[in-house]
Amino acid sequence: MRIKKYAQTPAPLVIPTMPAPRTETGVVMRMFREVAFFESLFRSNKWIWLFGVMFHFGMLLVLLRHLRYFTEPVWFWVNWVQPFGKYAAFAMLAGLLGLWARRFLVARVRYISTPSDHLMLALLVGIAMTGIGMSFLVHTDIISVKAFFLGLMRFSPQPLPGDPLLLVHLGLVATLMIIFPISKLLHAPGVFFSPTRNQTDSSREQRHIADWAKALEAGER
Repeated sequence: MRIKKYAQTPAPLVIPTMPAPRTETGVVMRMFREVAFFESLFRSNKWIWLFGVMFHFGMLLVLLRHLRYFTEPVWFWVNWVQPFGKYAAFAMLAGLLGLWARRFLVARVRYISTPSDHLMLALLVGIAMTGIGMSFLVHTDIISVKAFFLGLMRFSPQPLPGDPLLLVHLGLVATLMIIFPISKLLHAPGVFFSPTRNQTDSSREQRHIADWAKALEAGER
């Protein structure tokens, strides 16, 4: 739904943020750097960039580690990720707490923060903390957990362990999956539709005129 809204938003003028590339190849490279390394955020605020990188890359490793519950046999590179993904959860949690603290400590950010912003962060923090708890404090039967998810994929349901921490973790993840498509968390695709990022700096080489301006010019003639 949000992606459809992004795609339908008109962009009648050429307004790339400077310095902007002058070729399509340059735009592609700029978009890659923005999505992969948060280039503009790095230039504007190093602390937010650091917390953002910790959260996003930590979460990426955690998600890759979780693939072992959905594959049989487990892919070799998923096995390689396991030790890194286990401790990346701490980086994910630290990044989340840093971003959440910003919403309390920075006055202008606190002013524009809504209850939903705090609830989203609380949900993600809860997922990270319960996951860390199962990895380091209260261990669960991961063999049964894997059998449960493989059973769902094969339409052959298996019993799920009744560990309270596991049930809370899965409940929070299910809640996140439900609200993710309609929440602010789905912001990455918006970068590809942003006219300040996906346009070339061609205002000197080519005249760009909005539709309403064309109509005015036609009327004057």
